[in-house]
Amino acid sequence: MAAWIWIVIAIGVLVVLAVVAFGAMRGRDKRQRREQAQELRQEAETRSRQAEERERVAQQQVREARDSRKAADEASAHADELDPDGATTPDEESVPGRSA
Repeated sequence: MAAWIWIVIAIGVLVVLAVVAFGAMRGRDKRQRREQAQELRQEAETRSRQAEERERVAQQQVREARDSRKAADEASAHADELDPDGATTPDEESVPGRSA
């Protein structure tokens, strides 16, 4: 065979090897990106569950605060009923030396 045929065959082999290597690199990159995406999805799911739990706790605290406020208002109203001098406002209670 002539030398130019061997050169063409060698160039063809190099092109095929380059295409195979490029394809393998792309496949590895895709796999790495899929793994990274999966990790991000798991992290997002974890954060979502944590946020839902925090919201649940916050809602419970709001209910407890409302119940406490209601109990305090009822106690204040009852104290106003019992007080022979009448109801006092929070401002009057906080000023020392001032009587109603």
